[in-house]
Amino acid sequence: MTVIVDYDAGNLRSVQRACSEIGVDAEITSDPSRIRHAERIIFPGVGHAGAAMRSIRVRGIDQALLEAFEEGTPILGICIGLQISLDRSDEGDVETLGLIPGRVRRFEMKNADLKVPHMGWNDVQVARTHPILAHVRPGDEFYFVHAYYPEPVDEGCVYAKADYESTFCCALGSENFFGTQFHPEKSGRVGLELIRNFTAWNGTVA
Repeated sequence: MTVIVDYDAGNLRSVQRACSEIGVDAEITSDPSRIRHAERIIFPGVGHAGAAMRSIRVRGIDQALLEAFEEGTPILGICIGLQISLDRSDEGDVETLGLIPGRVRRFEMKNADLKVPHMGWNDVQVARTHPILAHVRPGDEFYFVHAYYPEPVDEGCVYAKADYESTFCCALGSENFFGTQFHPEKSGRVGLELIRNFTAWNGTVA
């Protein structure tokens, strides 16, 4: 069973509908036991990193995710789900899950024509091959809504980049975790293909 983690961070039905469109039955749950024993986990979200961390800690979801990661369960983080998988976020200066070493930074725009949050379609450049990004071609665009971006310690964790005044990491991965700053569930055909690739992924890169 694929589970979609519910921690009051919104956007769950959009992810569930996207799964349904590709023929995948995905259950929305906040039950740590269901998350811990899932075959695959989608960890989505929009909103504030501090509020998200408070919610998952109160529910015991943080420990369930850490245990699932250690067990090798494939995990897909989306937007806030990606951001709070690093060590720390500048959004509220909050300690986060620490699945991947790194920090989440806020965009600091020098160009007054570029607004924060970064919102809309943007092309994504694949930096390293990964089974989840196997279908992405030059010029493919995904949908973004974010004011913060991930900055992993290890450049080898960076699988895709995008440009918004400067280049930033928009997809990263380590072992059985893969995360996107963009929203594949709102990105049309290429987004659905990414989710399809995740649901077939065994959690390894080789």
